[in-house]
Amino acid sequence: MLQENSFMQGKQSIGLGTPVYIRQSASIVGKKEGQGPLGKLFDVIGEDDMFGGSCWEEAESTLQKEAVWLVLQKAGITIDEVRYLFAGDLLGQSIASSFGLSTYGTALFGLYGACSTSALSLCLGSICVAGGFADQVLCVTSSHFASAEKEFRFPLDYGNQRPLSASWTVTGSGAFLLAKKREKGTRAMITGLTPGRIVDFGIKDSMNMGACMAPAAADTIDRHLKDFGRTPEYYDKIITGDLGSVGQQALIDLLREKNTDISQLHTDCGIEIYDSGTQDTHAGGSGCGCAATVLSAYILKNLEEKIWKRVLFVPTGALLSKTSFNEGKSVPGIAHGVVLEAV
Repeated sequence: MLQENSFMQGKQSIGLGTPVYIRQSASIVGKKEGQGPLGKLFDVIGEDDMFGGSCWEEAESTLQKEAVWLVLQKAGITIDEVRYLFAGDLLGQSIASSFGLSTYGTALFGLYGACSTSALSLCLGSICVAGGFADQVLCVTSSHFASAEKEFRFPLDYGNQRPLSASWTVTGSGAFLLAKKREKGTRAMITGLTPGRIVDFGIKDSMNMGACMAPAAADTIDRHLKDFGRTPEYYDKIITGDLGSVGQQALIDLLREKNTDISQLHTDCGIEIYDSGTQDTHAGGSGCGCAATVLSAYILKNLEEKIWKRVLFVPTGALLSKTSFNEGKSVPGIAHGVVLEAV
């Protein structure tokens, strides 16, 4: 049973009267991400995007395996002290997670929320801990530029042109240890959740992920503020995961139609991770690893240092597959909100 001070809030949100703590986290990224403006903040930067694997999918599995190992080392615990893993990725049947994490032998909740998977895992992991079903859980996700291009678009050898609206799938993995108790070195706390709805504006351009996902982000942010009775200024920052420059403007415009202005508070992980002036990433970054690595390396750091006291973290996902796209279906979006506060 949920603790008495955890409660349903409004139409779809959850308040955690007793917070769930992000005890520790880890971030591993590829060479391109390491060359971006956040490069010095990531825990590990790979010199070879194969990460010792024989194929791109194996490389991505290694990312998750190493991210989990690193967060355990930083927390000073063993995997036996973690009750559950919450994990997912972009590949078919989540093979990056299944092959990457199988050696740990820990009970696994396999998740798919597309690029919103980091928030999806944090939502479900927090509910599990707040409900008293685990003292500690691990949330991990990943993406890889080459494996994602192969899965959703064209193999790299094809050399296809990318439109300016396209985003660059981040090569990276982020892992987070959630705990019931606050320990020394705890990075932040989770005090509220707003799981998102599927929102479909009928957009069929799979090379414009920002436009596809912005309506879902607007819906979740709007619902979150109404559920908790808050204004945007309650937060130091409202941070989406994967909208990039195109999706950011769409999000701001959609919320203004609802008489909500977040233009002075908003940033996006896909904008922060790359330098638009020197790195050829077009609209910015995306992928499961985008929000996860930026959360671990950048957002939690600002909360630890009390630069920000309270953040609404809203990763977004485009719910398409090769099959649905080739059958002419539109690209629905989803976004999940997580309230992060300084300890």
